[in-house]
Amino acid sequence: MKLASIISNGKNEHFVSIQNTLWQKLDESVSELSLVELINNPNKIILDEKSQPISDSDFTNQLLNAKSIVPPTANIWGAGLNFNNHANDLSTEQPSSGPGSYLRPNSCLMDNQSDIILPKQSKRVTAEAELGLVIGKACKNVKRENWRDVVCAVTTVLDLTAEDIIRENPRYIPWAKGFDTFCSIGPQLITLDEFEPGVLEQLSVSTVRNGETIATAKVCQMLYDLPYLVEYFSAGRTLAPGTIICTGTPGAAVIKEGDHVEAIVEKVGRLSHRVTAAQSE
Repeated sequence: MKLASIISNGKNEHFVSIQNTLWQKLDESVSELSLVELINNPNKIILDEKSQPISDSDFTNQLLNAKSIVPPTANIWGAGLNFNNHANDLSTEQPSSGPGSYLRPNSCLMDNQSDIILPKQSKRVTAEAELGLVIGKACKNVKRENWRDVVCAVTTVLDLTAEDIIRENPRYIPWAKGFDTFCSIGPQLITLDEFEPGVLEQLSVSTVRNGETIATAKVCQMLYDLPYLVEYFSAGRTLAPGTIICTGTPGAAVIKEGDHVEAIVEKVGRLSHRVTAAQSE
């Protein structure tokens, strides 16, 4: 199952993919539910019979709502340096005792197709494509062999970093990743039952700038695999439904005003954003 949400006249409109090429609007009665709640309650996926299906190309060009994926009670966790090439980006080594990790605020979320606003506090911002794991139910201390029991879907993530700030001091990572418009998640959720075991690991994750692929790698090239990441981030703490685990990037693209940047996860989704400079306040 594939679900997505758009903002229309200030309100959420949820959609479900039908026949893989069309999107059908859901009934307004479910518009206040998150997409994860709909996955957990498939009986509430009621089609709006009055609306016409929208083609996939027309639908993905609309402003897709990231906050319908990550509710206010959920967190956004990230695994740093999980691909060797990204460690090379930062002239460092991959951590051997567990992934680099960070927690970022929901306020940094932006909707797909919206503008990235470069903060005045940084002179070097990078954009990084990632596969996102979506937690479907509250969980804690999940064993690696049970990871698929708590992950309800996957999605695409575009992660941004004020790289000059973390080069100054790695302890500044949460601050360097918490600026407004520094995270995009979507444009859709795809439930795990759409992927046979082993398929996710063969998918490619790519960071693209101005049409050029800056970095790409398969999920199986991660140092810490998907089961490990679920076990690691749930250890000793409760993950709420809708929590996103960003699993790491194959490489970062330095961005500047006027650039167009994309995060592409094969068979999962494409996020697309224009880069703008901060305006005087």
